[in-house]
Amino acid sequence: MSNSPSSLFNSFKLVPLLLATTSRLLWYNSAFSPVTSFSHRRKIVRISNLSSSSDNIMSDEVAAAKAAAARVITSSDNDGAGPATAFDNILSGKWPSDKVHEDELSLAFRDINPQAPVHIIVIPKKRDGLTMLSNAREDQKDILGHLLFVAQRVGKEECPNGFRLVINNGEHGAQSVYHLHIHVLGGRQMEWPPG
Repeated sequence: MSNSPSSLFNSFKLVPLLLATTSRLLWYNSAFSPVTSFSHRRKIVRISNLSSSSDNIMSDEVAAAKAAAARVITSSDNDGAGPATAFDNILSGKWPSDKVHEDELSLAFRDINPQAPVHIIVIPKKRDGLTMLSNAREDQKDILGHLLFVAQRVGKEECPNGFRLVINNGEHGAQSVYHLHIHVLGGRQMEWPPG
């Protein structure tokens, strides 16, 4: 390989491609005070979804949302709960999760496909027909408030410089799991508009 300006330029054109197709693990220590943190632990942050790969990931997420919406519509469940989800497997202990908070009403755990350096999911332990926010009933205001409180608590602990809360609702909202959940995203500067 020559060191001419044109060959160096062509080499640099490969950098975004390498970043887009390579996932790296980054270890860092938690630097939160014992007063405000649930626990001190080492974290693994998956760096991915950079450059052009974000288009593929967005397409995959939209496809997953469309498939999930179709499953909910064709589900034979008449109790409004919808078909079983990955979150049911996590709650039952069939699938492991990296829990960051748990109480009698809710569970918060790290997303297995993080879209930011910090990506935590907050869910109610009992779905009770609460498959998506637009299905919320008057008698579910307390659990909705509790989930929001837990999300802000986790957000403040994990992302002291700020965080974003996201609730995907329905097919056009790219909801891929029909068990109401709040995404807590942070650990970097968020962009606007979100998408």
